[in-house]
Amino acid sequence: MAKKVPLSDAALELVARRFAVLAEPMRLRLIQALFEGEKHVNALAEEAGGTQANVSRHLQTLTQAHVLSRRKEGLQVFYAISDPSIYKLCELVCGSLEKQAAKQVEAFE
Repeated sequence: MAKKVPLSDAALELVARRFAVLAEPMRLRLIQALFEGEKHVNALAEEAGGTQANVSRHLQTLTQAHVLSRRKEGLQVFYAISDPSIYKLCELVCGSLEKQAAKQVEAFE
C-alpha cells in the first residue's frame, strides 16, 4: 500500500469546514431525507420536523458547501444531493456506529 502524503494546512482547513457543515443534526436529517431523491423545501421541512425558514437556512448552507444542488420550478425550490461521496461517507460513519453499538450490547449480555 502506497504511503499517503500529508495534507497541507489549506487542505486540512477545507476538510474541517466540510465536517463542520455536516456537524448539525438537522442538516444530517435533510441529507437523509434526500437519499430517496429530489424533494422540495416544504416536503423536506415536514419530513425533517423543522420550520420552513429554519430548513431553508440549513439547505442554503448545504448548497453553498456543494453538498446539495437546487433548482427552481415555478415557485417551488427542489433540492438534491450533488456530492455522491456523501452517500459513502454516511454509510461509513453509520456502519461504524452500528458496529460500536453492537459491541456495547454484547458487553452487557
